[in-house]
Amino acid sequence: MNNVGQLDKELAELKAFIADLKQDRAAQKEKEQREAWTKYTSMSLVFIAVLASVASQWSGKYGGTVLVSLNNSTYNQALASDQWSYYQAKSIKQNLYEALREVAPKAAETNSSAALAAFNAKVQKYKADEADISAKAKGYERDRDAARETATRANKLGGYMGSAVSIFQIAIALGSICLVTKKKPLWYLSMALAALAGLKMIQAWIS
Repeated sequence: MNNVGQLDKELAELKAFIADLKQDRAAQKEKEQREAWTKYTSMSLVFIAVLASVASQWSGKYGGTVLVSLNNSTYNQALASDQWSYYQAKSIKQNLYEALREVAPKAAETNSSAALAAFNAKVQKYKADEADISAKAKGYERDRDAARETATRANKLGGYMGSAVSIFQIAIALGSICLVTKKKPLWYLSMALAALAGLKMIQAWIS
């Protein structure tokens, strides 16, 4: 009888253990089902991180374009200034020969026609040189203006990309907090911010 009672007791304990085990497994399964969305949160964070990396690269590219364009603008401005200085020097010489052309025939009655022709040739040469120098200077100024325009546009687009990078980082931070606290609304907010950052990227690309 004692053996039978002991056996019944052990069977009862085994049944209780199995029931507890089933209950724990059911609770664990319910918890996994309840938190299954966290897998998608993790995947979305990876995707957001990739987009943030792309936006960061584009932001750097635009920043480099700004620096190069500003450097080109400064270089072309210096070239244009040199050309205008050269133009001014030619203009002064032309004015000098024009003044001499008026005075020389009176000072030397002989060979006045030859002297006049020489002065006219000099004046025409300086006029031609001035036209060529002016064209070069204006060309450098156009290149300068184009470089400045490129720098301004790149700076604007870089601003869009920089904003996108910042918003992506906030979205990643919220998503990480969401995984720790298991608060689903934070995930929705993270995705909304990521969508906003994506719009900033698209705005930069289509502008």
